[in-house]
Amino acid sequence: MTDKETTNGSQGGGQEMALREKREVQQQEGTREGLYFEPAVDIQENETELTLIADVPGTGSEDIQVDLRDSLLTLTGTARAVEARWRPLYQEYPEGHFLRQFRLGQQIDQSRISAEMKDGVLTLTLPKAQSAIAKRIQVQTA
Repeated sequence: MTDKETTNGSQGGGQEMALREKREVQQQEGTREGLYFEPAVDIQENETELTLIADVPGTGSEDIQVDLRDSLLTLTGTARAVEARWRPLYQEYPEGHFLRQFRLGQQIDQSRISAEMKDGVLTLTLPKAQSAIAKRIQVQTA
């Protein structure tokens, strides 16, 4: 499958929006063999933190690993098949191994990153470093 790009907006200042389909990724590392898929991820931001939400249905907290090394956040795991007593009629998520990586900037306080898994959704909280948080400066009248 391939990435698709579409352009939305007016002639002068249109916005480009990249639409991506699920695709399998071949890892180049020697320690991993076979195909890995990339789970869908949303990233949201507020004043104090970023929240990364990864859809990993069929995965329990024991099936996922979150690593941080040299500012590279790596999510790996396995999405398992449904119980043998069930026969899938329709399925939208792939089974097997997945991998997703994110390069973190200095604006993230890496020592305070936390992760939570619930109902096939992995939520990572990435607090901003104090130096990255906007500060309001009071203006005094003379």
